Amino acid sequence: MTVPSAASEAPAPAASARGLVPGPRRPRVRVWSVLIVAFALLLALPVWALLAAALTWDAGAIRVLREMAATTLPDYVGTTVALALGVAVGVALVGSATALAVTLFDFPGRRVAEWLLLLPLAMPAYVVAYAYTDFLQYSGPLQTWLRDTMGWQGRVLPEIRNAWGAGWVFVFTLYPYAYLLTRTALAERAPQLLEAARLLGAPLRRRLGAVALPLARPALAAGVALALMETLADFGVSSYFGVQTFTAGIYKAWLVMDDRVAAAQLAMLLLATVALLLWLEQRAQRRLRFATQRSGRAGAAAQPLQLRGARAWGAWLVCGAPVLFGFGLPVLFMLRPLWLGWDELPWQAFGGWARNSLLLAAVSATLASTAALALALAVRRLSGVLHRAAVRVVALGYAVPGSVIVVGLLLPVGWMQARWPDSSLSSVVTATVVGVIWAYLVRFTAVALQSVQSGYSRIPTSWDDAAVMLGVSGARLWWRVHRPLLTRSALAAWLLVFVDVMKELPATLVLRPFDTDTLAVVAHQLARDERLGEAALPALTLVLVGLLPVIWLSRSLRASSDG
Repeated sequence: MTVPSAASEAPAPAASARGLVPGPRRPRVRVWSVLIVAFALLLALPVWALLAAALTWDAGAIRVLREMAATTLPDYVGTTVALALGVAVGVALVGSATALAVTLFDFPGRRVAEWLLLLPLAMPAYVVAYAYTDFLQYSGPLQTWLRDTMGWQGRVLPEIRNAWGAGWVFVFTLYPYAYLLTRTALAERAPQLLEAARLLGAPLRRRLGAVALPLARPALAAGVALALMETLADFGVSSYFGVQTFTAGIYKAWLVMDDRVAAAQLAMLLLATVALLLWLEQRAQRRLRFATQRSGRAGAAAQPLQLRGARAWGAWLVCGAPVLFGFGLPVLFMLRPLWLGWDELPWQAFGGWARNSLLLAAVSATLASTAALALALAVRRLSGVLHRAAVRVVALGYAVPGSVIVVGLLLPVGWMQARWPDSSLSSVVTATVVGVIWAYLVRFTAVALQSVQSGYSRIPTSWDDAAVMLGVSGARLWWRVHRPLLTRSALAAWLLVFVDVMKELPATLVLRPFDTDTLAVVAHQLARDERLGEAALPALTLVLVGLLPVIWLSRSLRASSDG
């Protein structure tokens, strides 16, 4: 290509090329900078509102917190900690075992197992909770069949609606985080090092324990941290199973006890915990020191260990059980009531739910992707401290639970209503599309930003300098150089945000306009009313939509491994 060659032949002028931009650029840069910083502050408003409310001394809030501390708060803390520990252990075991199986061993069907293990990513955790409850509850088909066949009386199986059941759901829907990161880490250097250990006479058990697992530990820790952040941010599973977590405490303090400050203080405790997990995840990511490319000679010499017979069946059991529990069985459980009640399904209402979900998701994904492109370009071209800080603020959004965002957005509304009772400013956020999309952008712009920044990392900055030397700058530089190379990353960002918005429950449940239901909200409401047959239709629709990024991710991983 002529652009990179020109940059390599004349490095000195390229270094000063940014200074050759015509005069009108500086005012545009200032306006752009102000807009970027203003957008970041807008997304950070919920967190700042929570911090201000949490630091406010309010006698009523203190009284509510004291009452909760004497009654329910210990249960919230104990249940949340126990649930988090169980999920961490389960995700670590399942994620590491599956990653080791498909990376270090070769067995018939291994390539199929690689993408099958991604399928639980398409399952919202609350949909899995509905499916297991419908099939395993007292009046469900399994217990009814056992009582009729065996002549047993009463409850045959233990109740699933408890912390143990919630832990089961979270482990088999969130293990792909640990599986993906661990698989990537192991695929880059573990085969070569394991081959060296084999040549030195180390047995298989020692090669796995002394070489593979230490290499994968930082990636595994990062995956577990991501799973824990999703667990703490959950509302659907804990609400449906009646598990008293911190999220339930926030909603109870806000909606039942009608104390915004107490809810904000509880939300800050949850946010501090999530921030700690985010720090641990980023620290684990920084510890990853694996080679980004494998040499052809080493890759050819370090072949996965061939498994045959019983060992191959054992590898399939390790890989197949998580897929079965996290995807296969829940889909089958939801298809049964859908098939039995096909003629009674609310198809006309379903069209409205689907339309609302698609519109909200499409608008939010477009805005988030556009904002991510602008933020990533600002960091690349302007390199200012404010722009890097703005990107960090936006990147924290995904770590903020939806319940915390809701409280953070509604707090300023309450302050405005108290200060200006006749003002209509508060109506812009509450029960409007604006408030819902604002909450979506706070949480999911980070998802789009990560994808766009990944695309920019593959575009050398020398190409920008060469383009400026050739007279292409400003908006033309982005349109003619960046845009064609970022198309794939931008589409991936749009798709990921689209699916995340479709599945989002707590923010939509509280902030949506009246008489405007989405697929996620309707599935939750129908399941809460024990109308699980009707809930199957919107729930399975969400699963079908969730398969789109899974297919894209599987194709990307296959292309990178083949390359």
